[in-house]
Order: sequence, then structure tokens, then C-alpha cells
Amino acid sequence: MINRSVYIVAAGLFLSACGGSSSTSSAAPDTISDGSVYQATIRRGELGMVHVTASDYTGIGYGYSYAFAEDNICTIADVYVTVSGERSKYFGPDASWDMVGNGTTNNNLNSDFFFKLINAEQRVEKLMAQAPPLGPLPEARDLVKGYVAGYNRYLRDVGVANLPDPACRGAEWVRPITELDVYRRFYQLALLGSSAVAIDGIGSAQPPGPDSLTASMASPALIAEQLGQAWEGIQIGSNAIALGSEATANGKGMLLGNPHFPWDGAERFHQAHMTIPGTLDTTGSALFGVPMILIGHTENMAWSHTVSSAWRFTPYQLTLVPGDPTSYLVDGQPEAMVAQPLNVELPDGSLASRTLYSTRWGPMLNEILGLPVFPWTPAVAFALGDANALNFRYLNHFVETNRAQSVRELLAIMERNQGIPWVNTIAADSSGEALYADISVTPNVSNEKALECASPLGLVTANTLGLPVLDGSRAACAWDDDADAVQPGIIGPDNMPSLIRRDYVTNSNDSYWLANPDEPLEGFFRIIGDERTERRMRTRIGLLMTKQRIDGSDGLSGAKFSRQQLQELLFNNRHMAAELWLDDLLQLCAVTPGMIGAGGPVQTTEACAVLANWTRRDDLDAPGALLFRRFVANLFISDVPTGTAASSFGFADVWTTPFDVNDPVNTPSGLNIANPHVQYALASAISDLQGNNIPLDASLRQYVTESRGEVKIPIHGGPGSYGLFNAMSSTWSNSEEGYNDVVHGASFVQVVSFDNDDCPDTQTILTYSQSANSESPYFADQTQMYSRKEWVAGRFCEAAVVADASLSTIEISE
Repeated sequence: MINRSVYIVAAGLFLSACGGSSSTSSAAPDTISDGSVYQATIRRGELGMVHVTASDYTGIGYGYSYAFAEDNICTIADVYVTVSGERSKYFGPDASWDMVGNGTTNNNLNSDFFFKLINAEQRVEKLMAQAPPLGPLPEARDLVKGYVAGYNRYLRDVGVANLPDPACRGAEWVRPITELDVYRRFYQLALLGSSAVAIDGIGSAQPPGPDSLTASMASPALIAEQLGQAWEGIQIGSNAIALGSEATANGKGMLLGNPHFPWDGAERFHQAHMTIPGTLDTTGSALFGVPMILIGHTENMAWSHTVSSAWRFTPYQLTLVPGDPTSYLVDGQPEAMVAQPLNVELPDGSLASRTLYSTRWGPMLNEILGLPVFPWTPAVAFALGDANALNFRYLNHFVETNRAQSVRELLAIMERNQGIPWVNTIAADSSGEALYADISVTPNVSNEKALECASPLGLVTANTLGLPVLDGSRAACAWDDDADAVQPGIIGPDNMPSLIRRDYVTNSNDSYWLANPDEPLEGFFRIIGDERTERRMRTRIGLLMTKQRIDGSDGLSGAKFSRQQLQELLFNNRHMAAELWLDDLLQLCAVTPGMIGAGGPVQTTEACAVLANWTRRDDLDAPGALLFRRFVANLFISDVPTGTAASSFGFADVWTTPFDVNDPVNTPSGLNIANPHVQYALASAISDLQGNNIPLDASLRQYVTESRGEVKIPIHGGPGSYGLFNAMSSTWSNSEEGYNDVVHGASFVQVVSFDNDDCPDTQTILTYSQSANSESPYFADQTQMYSRKEWVAGRFCEAAVVADASLSTIEISE
């Protein structure tokens, strides 16, 4: 029987009941205790912030999922359709969906076969059945049990026909869920940086027919170039800075977490605070469908993540048995592929049938990232080895991290579980230590093995991209085992990079090498990342700003960071490309008043005057920012005429000072104005604006916006690849509207500072707001705040929670 009471209690009454205490361990409100299996107290604060209190993990999952469903039921219900392999049934086999988290667009029918293969092989069920550490901890199982009950309770209470979000109100594909649905979503997230970049390629892979001709592959050099460009193009990225006692004004740790995640789709964050008195007290954000804080803080430790440079998979090139394209040779002996017949239901109730094939190395594929570079011919084919295919350990990692109180405890959790699927970890604690670690699930392929076992394609990709493409005809080319690795075939923690310091560590999606330039991390396998090579401009501006603040050379008062100054570091919108190139560009302007670009000849005098007066920051009211953005966009290699040389990150080779391994933060630098492409890029930028009736001195306020209903919200910041630490990626519309709608960028931003009490001093902003429901009051509120460079004060301790004038409470049980 369901027992539910709903009430709103004045904050003052809560404070009185709890004695006004700020303790994080005992001051949370008592939960009801009536013998029900599921019980939780859900409090809603300003901007839709969710505070869930329960007496156990089942209650936390129960309360959190109820609140989460209120905000985002349509988005997550769509995910459960996807992982069940039912998109064709409900949305049609020819339609597609975007997995914005890895930049892929996937055909519904191929996607359904991809997930039907996973489900037919019972991969998730087998992982669920294992004991820890390979399988979920009891706390993780309880969270899922409660999550399912809370989600289904919400559907019963509201009814599908009455859902608050018009996007799925009354939709037949919104249904109650099972624990298996939730675990399948977990598994989908584990594969985000590996098999999920080949959903179409795995779901559509078919052997050649008897009359098929032997297809020829493109040259290895061309394939490697295409793969490199495609992979660089999907790197959504993140920034994080962890400060230790030597870098902060109060001598304690401090963290800036700035993940650059999608603004649409299911790889968004939802903000919450979870409390089990005496056991758990953590706050931050969770990816949709995960009832755990994935980025956030406890009383004494704060952490964030950035997408790691390590590869999570290796393609294997197979030598097929002559006359039998579903058998392959291993050490000269034929080995049959495992055939899996599958059916997908279509909208009319009929079935589409397809047989997919797997090998000892992994499933067969024919493309990756939309590139058909792995043809299945009568002689040669490819399979995908995925290091995360056996990884459910990240659930245990976050269960334990949500209780951790120091970076050393966090490091031990990483080393014990080895479950982080595709990110770096950056953290700081109240004792003043800062941590960087890339202890993440990575195929154990040494540099020597990558070359000794390389296929012809692998000889190029291992050298240029760090991606091994291995010879599947030799058993010796299996991934190696490390003695300290929990999972066979992955690199153990002793051979992965980590660093604890008392000044700072940082990462902006380049490799581990310069987590702190004073202590470079070197000597690791190339599959994890590159060393002693050029860094992205976003990495460099982050390192510069951090160092300049610590030594006081940034012009601000004093040295070392206050919490306020760490916030301002992000929203100062400094533009690295402008700092490196604009002076030289203005010299070109002085001597070349006329140039020819993609739009034909233009006069540059007015444009150059605008650029000369620009602040070199991507603020909303800084004329010149839009024009310079188009200039840099036209320097990008995708717009460069055929035959123009490119640097490592896609720009035309325009530097005057090359990269210097002894000065990696400040080089390369300088703009080679003698390169004709520089003139081409500036002239094209002028044409871009003039051709769309946009003034040359236009600001971002009118021409870089995020649409929320009929309202267009101005967005400051800019492309991370152009050297903006405050990365915001929008699409150029080539119209009078300029840049429309954010694709990905700053998402759940937190600045956490520790002081001398039990309440961390925290400021956050969830840039795209708490709810994807266009009719929710939490659909655009924080987006408007972000536009104004406003922050939300954290409410971690009970006194701060109950001081929230908008606080309301729901108690649920059953």
C-alpha cells in the first residue's frame, strides 16, 4: 500500500527541529519510518535543486529518481527505448538519433541491432551477476532497486497521459522500468568512448556475399588522417583545476570543475544533494539515469573529471578463411565467428532480421565515427576490442567516492576499483592536497606491442594517433595482463599516470604530460596519451592563468587564489588565439587594406579598426569578438584550400615560432602574416559578416545565442579549440542570426573552497538548467544566470538548506 504525504514546511521550523546545526552528519531531517520498503524525503530548493534524505541507499535511489523524473522524464524514457533496441518500433527504422556525448549520429535500425546484440549476449546480466569488485557493490544494487521503484512510483502518481513534459505526454514508449533497464543505461555510458562510437558500424556489419568483389581499402595514411580529424572533432572535453595549500590564500584545497558536456540529449547533468545521516553526505551532479553524484564534493573533498586522451579500444584486422567470410585464421588455424541472429520490431509489428557476428577480439564492424574505413571483404575484415566491455566497476567507484574525504582516499578508490571508463580525475581536499590521475580503463598495449602486432593500418595509426590497429591472426596480439589489474587486458594502476601536489594540477583534455609543468609525467604507453608534444590552446591558457594568479603576475591584487578569483578565472573569457595572433594580424591590416577571401575581394580598414579596439575577450559586449571568431574559424583546416599544410590541431600552418618542448606553455606562437591563407581567412571572415548583414563591430550579445522557447539567451565564452577556457561550442548558421544554440560547452560548473568549518564554500552554475522540459520553471533559469555571469551559492550544510526561502518538501514511501 502506498503511503504518501506532501507538505511544505517553513524553513524556520526545519531549523528549529534540527537545532540550527550546520553538521553534515546528523542534522538532515529524519525520514519517515512506517515499515515501508522504500522511504525518502525530497526537498526542492531554489532553481530546482534536489535534496534527498533517506535512511539507506534504497531510499536515496527511490527519492532521487522520483525527483529526477519530475524534471527529465522524456529524455530518460527515450534512453530506455534505445538500450532495449526498440527505437525502430516507436520512431521508425530510417530515423536517427544523436549521441551528443560522443558526437555520433546513429540510424535507428542499426542502433537497435547494436543493442539487441548486447542484450542477446546477456553482457549486462553477466556483469550484474558477478561479485564485487567486478560486479556491483550492495550499495549500488540498493540504489538501482530504489531508483526503479521511485521512477515507477512517479509514473503511477502522475500517469503517462498527464506528464508535465509535452515532449512525451501520452507517448506509448514511456513505460515502467526494470532494474535491467537501469543497468543497461549504465552500460551504455561505460561504452560512450569506445563501442558507442561505432554503433552504426557494429549494428550494420555484414559479411560479403558470394559474388562480392574484393574491396580495396584507402591508404593507411589517409585513413589515419580521417580518423584523427574525426576523433578530434568529437572531443567535447572539459577543464578542471585543483589547487593545493601552496596556491590558495587560506592554505586549503580548492577546485574548479568545468565539464564541457552536451546541452541537449541524455548526456546532461542533473544537480542533487544526497544524505544518509551518519553514512553519506555528497552533492554535485549526476548524468541522466545515474543515481550517484559523478562530479561534486563531500565535506572535505571535491572532484571533477575531464575526458581522457587514452584510447579505450583497438580494432583487430582479421585474415579470413578463403571462401568463408565468417571464419578467420588465428595462428594458421580457422576459427568460426559467433553468429547471433537478431530481430527488431518495426512500427507495423513486422520484424527486421539480421545476423551479427563476434570474434574472440570483439564484435565485427565496418565503420567508426561515420567513416567506412573497415571494409568486410572476402579476404580481410575488422573486429573491435573494447576495454570497457567488461566494466561495471565504475558503479562501485562512485559509491565509494561519494563518501571519500581526501584525495588520497580517492586515489586508493581508483586503484582498487579501476572502473573509471573514459575520464581523468582532478580533486582537492581540505588538507590542501591536489590530485590528478588518469587511472582509467585502457587496453594494455605497450608501444612495442603496438608496432610488433600492427596491421598495415596500425603501423600508421599507432605512430600518428597512438591508436593500435592489431593483427587478429596472431594469438600473441591479445592485450597483455598486468599483475595489479583487476580486469584482464587493461593497464594496471602502477602503469597509469597520477600526481599529488600542494600547488596545483590541471587538465583540459590534452594528455597527462603537463598536469603540472613543473613535474611532467612521462614514460607511459602511447595508447594513454602523447608526451613532449604541442598542447591545445585551451590547455595553455588554463596553465597560464593558473600560474599567473599563483605568482601574482596577472595584475590582480595579491598572489594565490581566493575562491572568488577562481570563479573569475573561468568567466574572464580570455582568448588565447587573440593573445597569440592579434598583434601580428593588426600589422597585416596596416599594410594590406584589400584582401581576397571566400566571398571575393573586401576592404579591411573598418574590420581592422574593430579588431584594434577589441578587449581580446569573448564577453557579450566586446565588439570584435564575433569578427575574430570567424577569422579563426577560417584558419581551421576544414576551410583551408587543398594542399595547405596543417598543424596538429587542425589550423593552417601559420605559426612563426614553432613548438618548443622546453617551453610548451608559450609555444607555438606568432602569426605568419606572409602565409596567404591568413589574408584569405580575414577576408573570408569579413565576407561572412557582411554577406549576412551582420555589422563588423557586432557583439556576441545579438549573434551568439541559446534559444529557450521564443527567448534567445546571449552566450559568452567561445570555442575551446580557439583558446577559450570558458568553452562554448555553437553552430554558425551562415545567416543573419550568427551562431545558434550551444551544442556543448560549460555544463555543471562548480568552484569548491574549504575553510575552517564543516561547510565547504561552494558556487555552482548548471548552465543549461535543471530540466529539459520546456514547460518547467527550471528550463531556462540558470541559463539566464549564466548569461549574466551569475553563480548559485551551494547549500550543503543543513542551516543553508533550510534558509532557502523556496524550500518545499515531499515525503514518499511504499
